Amino acid sequence: KSCQTGKISTAETAVQSHTSRDAGVQTDQSKDAAQEFQQEVQMDYASLLSFLRRVEGAVIKELNKNWKSRAFDGFEVNWTDQNETVLCLHTLSYPEAQDQNLQVTSVSWNATGSVVACSYGRLDGGDWSTEKSYVCTWNLDRRGLNPQRPDLVVDVPSSVMCLAFHPSRPSLIAGGLFSGELVVWDTSRTEDPVIRRTGMTEDTHTDPVYQVNWLPDSKRRSHDRLLSVSTDGKILVWREERDGRLALAEGFAVVAQQVPRSAQLRKFSWGEAAVGVTSLSFSHFDPRVFVVGVEGGFSLKCSMAAERPALQQTGTSVPLRAPAELAFSPHGGPVYSVSCSPFHRQVLNLFLSCGTDGQVHLHSMLQPQPLLSLQLSKKYLFCVRWSPVRPLVFAAASGEGNCNKCLCFTGDVHLFDFEKSAQKPALSMKQAAGERPVYSLEFNTKQTRLLAAGDAAGAVRVWQLSSDFTEQGPREMSHLEQLAGEITD
Repeated sequence: KSCQTGKISTAETAVQSHTSRDAGVQTDQSKDAAQEFQQEVQMDYASLLSFLRRVEGAVIKELNKNWKSRAFDGFEVNWTDQNETVLCLHTLSYPEAQDQNLQVTSVSWNATGSVVACSYGRLDGGDWSTEKSYVCTWNLDRRGLNPQRPDLVVDVPSSVMCLAFHPSRPSLIAGGLFSGELVVWDTSRTEDPVIRRTGMTEDTHTDPVYQVNWLPDSKRRSHDRLLSVSTDGKILVWREERDGRLALAEGFAVVAQQVPRSAQLRKFSWGEAAVGVTSLSFSHFDPRVFVVGVEGGFSLKCSMAAERPALQQTGTSVPLRAPAELAFSPHGGPVYSVSCSPFHRQVLNLFLSCGTDGQVHLHSMLQPQPLLSLQLSKKYLFCVRWSPVRPLVFAAASGEGNCNKCLCFTGDVHLFDFEKSAQKPALSMKQAAGERPVYSLEFNTKQTRLLAAGDAAGAVRVWQLSSDFTEQGPREMSHLEQLAGEITD
């Protein structure tokens, strides 16, 4: 009464032999056992109906309670494999730029999250306006990725100080130059990628452009606008023209006289002295509100809706307005980077700032004093970025990785998790040999485990973050509100 599977057919191909063996894989089953099994699964539907009627009220009550619960607000299930370590996936570079001792001044991810771009230039002083530089891109999903051979190299006659990929058109990237110009490249055009530029006019920045942002055009949805900031004190908004030019649409000027006196501008005399703008970040709660960091050492809350004219005589084709509304307590030196939280609610409206004093300030836009000041390094901090997926996580890039004995860490890229500590990094990663500064950081908003960092050695490292830094837990927003409340109290 044995039961055996049918013989398996096999065939030998090429030069490899094949062996097989038949094996019994099933036990016997008598007719009586099958009948007993069928009897066991017969359902008493009358009793089941009676049970469901008895528990219906209690079940509906619990379901309604769960439906109204906010315990898992903001929590998203991650079906991907858990990753418990932080790894450096790629070290990208362009040897010709490194031979010129050029530095990575900015990094940016495209709209799909698969392409990373970097700009080459210099941030360590000197007149580099006539030195050749580059914009390079790598597609990380490309099978034949060569870390030292970019997919695209654009030669630029002036140092490129900042980059920004278009938020929805993956091939468009805007850059700000040392000369004060703005340029838009289309990376799908390998022969002549320049499609728009400001040129050198009376409207062009007179100092290097340190940040560029894409803005939607509320009047013409098919057109985009560009916003640029510079140490000449101007914040300018540019519109597209049919002839490939970028024309000035509106603008703002940050001058000392418009800054609230509570800011205590020790380095600037009161009057029409321009206050150099180094960085900008838009509020995710109100698109008209933005924060700027300035050379005077402080951050300013500003508004695109400002109507008050600036006193500065700029000679531009459009009148410039004064955007500053509130000055926050200053750092001990120039502010190099600001980053608004993408998670804040109206009651918090949080942002981060960092600068040459080695500190990161956590601010609410509702009060001038910082909620928290973190002494991250004895050296400069060049960049700070809030995580796009976890409200309690941010990254910061330090100038040199000398050990801070108070916090006991070394490294150039620091990851903070307020859930673990409100005083020291959860992890610090060494970016480059020789204590070379890290100038730029960008989280990937599509492939959220990736973080790109560019340094003074001319390399871009792509870090793969662990699940601890990319998976949002329940009640994280509540924890952030509680942290801010405890600090305020």
